[in-house]
Amino acid sequence: MSAAPPAPHAPAPAPHPQRWLILGVIMLAQLTVMLDNTVLGVAIPSLTRELHASTTDIQWMINAYALVQSGLLLTAGNAADRYGRKKLLLIGLALFGIGSLAAGLSQTSGQLIAARAGMGVGGALLITTTLAVVVQIFDDTERVKAIGIWSTVNSLGFAAGPLLGGVVLDHFWWGAIFLINIPVAVLALVAVAALVPESGTKRGTRPDPLGALLSTAGMTTVVYAIITGPEHGWGSAPVLVPAAAGVLVLGLFVRWELRVPHPMLDMRFFRDQRFTGAVGGVILVAFGMSGSLFLLTQHLQFVLGYGPLDAGLRTAPLAVAVVVLNLSGIGARLIVKLGTPGAIGTGMTLVAAGLAAIALLGAHGYGGMLLGLVVMGAGIALSMPAMANAIMSAIPPEKAGVGAGINGTLAEFGNGLGVAVLGAVLNSRFAALVPAAVGAASLPAALAAADGEAERLRIADAFASGLETSQLAGAAAVLAGGLLAALLLRRAERAHRTESSDVAATT
Repeated sequence: MSAAPPAPHAPAPAPHPQRWLILGVIMLAQLTVMLDNTVLGVAIPSLTRELHASTTDIQWMINAYALVQSGLLLTAGNAADRYGRKKLLLIGLALFGIGSLAAGLSQTSGQLIAARAGMGVGGALLITTTLAVVVQIFDDTERVKAIGIWSTVNSLGFAAGPLLGGVVLDHFWWGAIFLINIPVAVLALVAVAALVPESGTKRGTRPDPLGALLSTAGMTTVVYAIITGPEHGWGSAPVLVPAAAGVLVLGLFVRWELRVPHPMLDMRFFRDQRFTGAVGGVILVAFGMSGSLFLLTQHLQFVLGYGPLDAGLRTAPLAVAVVVLNLSGIGARLIVKLGTPGAIGTGMTLVAAGLAAIALLGAHGYGGMLLGLVVMGAGIALSMPAMANAIMSAIPPEKAGVGAGINGTLAEFGNGLGVAVLGAVLNSRFAALVPAAVGAASLPAALAAADGEAERLRIADAFASGLETSQLAGAAAVLAGGLLAALLLRRAERAHRTESSDVAATT
């Protein structure tokens, strides 16, 4: 019996007629979520003074949001695919708005920590559903540009958080940085209800509650270990125990997903070299960007003497470069011209070059730092949309929410890893260079204990040297990861073309 002819490909769905208006609506919601990743940093003095918050309280005010959000991203994406992306987008906006109101009106540290955790739940739903909706409403010809805009909003929100926080705190009390989210959430709720089409599928799938529980517990525990590493020490039991437990639980999650008939995360995705190459790239670009900004804010304030608002303004060129390249369409055209592997390789090389420029040229002045920020922004504008598009292209459309959850989870993991690893490099170098009699627990403590102006200058130089070493370490990691990701994607594209040629020849 002759083989049956292959089934014809289903025609690609027509792009939604209101797709650009819908994109604007969901980007407004996305921007608010991303701003809250970094906006709280500049409010630390106010929170310490007005809520009598301890150092531990401050850490949990910042970390509760990221911890809950990163732990739930994969589960949120799966729920959006199964129960409807519009429905989950509306729920996410409502939770985020309610959490923002509770945070703005908090009277104690505990209340603010709980409110931030609630905002993290809403943020996880928003991050996964917005990217899934973008994939749904744009066809192949416009998707790269749309994902570029989505990625631009992510970078803009992450980099503009300290700037917005500084502006708000110059005029209002600390709670205003949360209350400004509420009108945005209400506007987005109305617009999403009126404009965004529903999507998602229940056909042929069953819930995977154990998979959801294992992925949430594993990711939350691993991210907790990364977040608390600098505080407790990387070799301490409070870090090693949750890290080991998290890795064990994630191993159980992988084993379960390989056995269950309807997995939440299909492990066969990782056999696609396009997917694995993009996965590695997402982690390392987030690693370089978040670690660099973490170090830059300290450099600008502690070494160069800028205040919080001035420091936030001086990190803005990175976000401006991303916005200009992607909103003008230049980034999308370059991605198409270079191809996905070329765009990722070029972009991550630029990110590494920017980090190196900041390390070597910006140690004692802002001019070299400005050059590095612009070069980094250009690299992020090229690499992040290309990697998000590669991940989403390697996953079936009906699993777009899971794809967005994977992308978001990896970015959060890279963010935490960048701050942890580059911060550890900085601290070890600083401790090696600072005079032993002064102590090196932190730069402010070392400066306060210094004996005379000459001693303080030596301590500042030691801190600048630690920054240089850590930025160069980040540059090396990003460059190596970019070249590896580009190689994997190039090989995957070549293999795909060979398979397509073989299929065409047999038919």
